[in-house]
This record gives sequence, structure tokens and C-alpha cells, in this order.
Amino acid sequence: MRTSTRTPALVAVLLCAVTLVLGYLNKARCAGPLFDELGRTVRFESVKDADVCYSDIQQLWIGRDINLHRFPFLDGDITAAGHLVGGTVEYPVLSGVLMWLGAVPAHNDAEFLFWSVLLLAPFGLLTAWLLGRLAGWAALLWSVTPPLVLYAFLNWDLPVVATTVGAIAIVATRRWSLRTRGVIAAVLLGIGFCLKLYPGIFLLTLVAYILTRGDHTDRDTTDRDTTATRFDVKGAVAVAAAGAATVVAVNLPFALLGYTGWRASFEFQSNRAADSTSNSIWFWGLRPLLGGYEGTDVTPAYNGLVALLSPLLICGSFAVALVIGWRRYRREGTYPWIAIGGSMLCGFLLLHKVHSPQYTLWLLPLLVLVRIRWSLVAAYLVADVAIGIGVFLWFAATGGQRDMTTALLLTQAGVWGRAILLVVLFVVFARAHRCECAPPHRIPKGPVR
Repeated sequence: MRTSTRTPALVAVLLCAVTLVLGYLNKARCAGPLFDELGRTVRFESVKDADVCYSDIQQLWIGRDINLHRFPFLDGDITAAGHLVGGTVEYPVLSGVLMWLGAVPAHNDAEFLFWSVLLLAPFGLLTAWLLGRLAGWAALLWSVTPPLVLYAFLNWDLPVVATTVGAIAIVATRRWSLRTRGVIAAVLLGIGFCLKLYPGIFLLTLVAYILTRGDHTDRDTTDRDTTATRFDVKGAVAVAAAGAATVVAVNLPFALLGYTGWRASFEFQSNRAADSTSNSIWFWGLRPLLGGYEGTDVTPAYNGLVALLSPLLICGSFAVALVIGWRRYRREGTYPWIAIGGSMLCGFLLLHKVHSPQYTLWLLPLLVLVRIRWSLVAAYLVADVAIGIGVFLWFAATGGQRDMTTALLLTQAGVWGRAILLVVLFVVFARAHRCECAPPHRIPKGPVR
């Protein structure tokens, strides 16, 4: 008897809707009802950290011309001091478009938060549905755990998570040929790259999966073209080209119509320091060793070293993960593209100079889809809650609004607990032997080609 995943998927969506409402109510504590002449909540600065209700959505209502309803990037720039002006935002172009869309009907930051929530929430629900169809009841890890309350509307991350999970779901359907599924998934990952950059990781592992002809069910075919050789080079090239072409097609209009503003967003991220807002091992580990001082300032020497070490180590972690994946393919016959992508994501989260709290939403679906011990998942969630709450209390404490002791303890426990667990998860993902995504009896009906 076949096991249906429609019931857990439906439950995951309904519970996700409840969690998203809680997430909005949490952030709305910072919004309204009194506003200044720019539409900024008067009490925002005094409560955003102390009450742990901060969101980038509300913060960026002013400072990026969002309150002026200016379409992003077209006439923007970056100043010599590193400040973005004229409608440029610090995110890839599609995230900028989402920010603009959320602001169209808004006249203050509370309305901007409300309309942005309505825009983003369907992507969270879609992710819940897809995870339910792929992994059954394990999808509740996405729908009912603290990260969705803390981070769903901290930034514009729900759409990129949906595109990544959607790409995984497309590959798992078996409804079309492996090449076709790979190309569609690559387009989704390319769109995701234009929202936030991390789906590019999974495009790399997807290419390896297509090159090695997927798993045994994909190789059980009468298609002469796909069984002629051991590797499907044409398919891998097609998938890589589809992803790259999508990124170029989305970015090209912005680059042509507003090159300076489009380039400024990349320059801003390149110049960003691993400072007190970064939540990274660099700030909490390397900075005290180099600086020999207290406080939240960073030095040029520290910035330069982080700018060198961070990308080098990230690339090194990617190379290690890809090699492990290739060795597993040689040994097991299938390239574990989702699990190896999870390892690479852990390497990025650990070693990138900035680790924004909402990045947990990127990792959460991988904890659903790949078999991970629940004790390890629970430990990561605890560490994440510590940093997700502690860092804002620490910001408030540095401004004299809170006691420093508890805030600093929570923050450091979260930073170092999460860092240790990311190292462990890197290894666990790399060694994971069974992916829980869409075994053949759980996928929608359709011909196997």
C-alpha cells in the first residue's frame, strides 16, 4: 500500500500559516501607530533591539528610497564612504524588486511590513507544501519551529528558500527525463541566485548529479542518448547553461539601464566588514586576537585579513565537499547532490564574514530532506534561538538599554554553539547515506521517462 504525503503536506501548510501569523505579530510589535514625517515608527529605535522585534523590512523603509517608491538600481550609486543612495539596495536584483513591490501600496513602515508579509508569506506556505510532499511529517520541522517565527519576516528570504526547495522537488518528480528536470531546476536555482546568492551552491552539485546520470531509477531507461556513455556531458552543460542564462537574463536589464546602481550593490557587499552586526566567528573569534581591545570597532588590518581568509576558506570547504561527493559517487553509484549541497552551505554559513540570523531558513529545509539525528537538529535550533534573541539583546545592552551579562552570554553561546554544530553538520551531510526526499512511492503520478 502506497503512503500518501498529501495529509502531512496539508497539515504542514496549515501549521505554517499559523506560525507565519505569529512571525508577523512578533515583528509588528515594533511598528506604529505614531509615525514621523518620513513614515518611520517614532518608537522604532527605542524598542527594536530591546524588545527583539527588529526586522530589516521595517529598518529599510528609509535610507534606500523605498519610502519614495523608487524602482531599485536604475539611478542608484554608492558613495565614497560606502553608503548606498538613489534606490540601490544591498541585495540581488529580484530581492530589490520584491522590496519595491511591498512598498507600492505603503505610506509608512508599518504598512510596508504588512504588505511585504502578504507578499512573502505564500513562499513560506509553498515551501511547507513542497517539504510535506517530499519528506512527509518531517516537514513540520519547517512549519512549527522557532526560526520561522524569528526570521520569516526579518528579511526577504522566504522566496529564495522556495525556489531552492522547488528545484529539489522538480528533480525528484521523475515526471520528465533527467535532463529536462535538471534544466527546469537550474532555471529555478538561477532565479534563486537573483534573490540571494546561495542557490548557486546547489547548481554546482546539480550539475554533478546530471553529469553522473542521477540515481538508478534515472538510468533505468530506454533512451539511447542517455545510456550511450557513462557520463552525460551534454546534459550537464545544458543544466549549467540554463542556470547561467537565467542569471544573465534577469540581471542584464538592470545592468544596461542602471549599471552604476546595479554594480553598487555588489560593491557594498564586497566592502562590508565583519563587524558587530555580522554574528560571525570572525568578529567574536579573530577580532579580539588581533585587536587587543574591547568594544565593537574593527581595524583595517582585521578587515583585510577577513577579506582574504573568508573567501579562501569558503572555496576550500566547497572543494572538500565536492571531492567527497565525487568519491561517494564512485563508491555508491549516485552523486548525493542535496547532501553535498548541504555540506557546502554549512561551510559558507560558518566561514562567510557575515552570518545574518535569517540564514537559518536556508539550512532548515536541508535538515528536513536529509536524514539527520533529531538530537543534532534540536541542538542547532537551541543555539539558533540563543543567537536570534541574544544578539538583539546585546545590541540593546551596548546602547545601555539592557543588562550586558545575560545578553553577552546568550550571544556567545549562540555564535560558538552554532559554529561547532555547523562543523559537525558539514561532516554529517557529507556522510549522509539516504536522502529523505521523494522516494518513488511518495511522488505525484506520472510516467517515468
